[in-house]
Amino acid sequence: MLLTAVLIPAPEGGYTAANPETGTTSQGETIEEAVANLREATALYLEEFPLPSATGRSFITTFEVAVNA
Repeated sequence: MLLTAVLIPAPEGGYTAANPETGTTSQGETIEEAVANLREATALYLEEFPLPSATGRSFITTFEVAVNA
């Protein structure tokens, strides 16, 4: 099953990893560690709460927000 990993640099170092299809999150010191930890957390989640087989592919994009300082 192909799922999405969104990685965000953590302020204290390392990365937070999230899977939008399941809502699972994890973290790691490196991208590889964060993805591996997310893979494990997501696999455990899916054992209890399987996804419907007709799930479409996720679309990730970015957007800007004006911030007045």
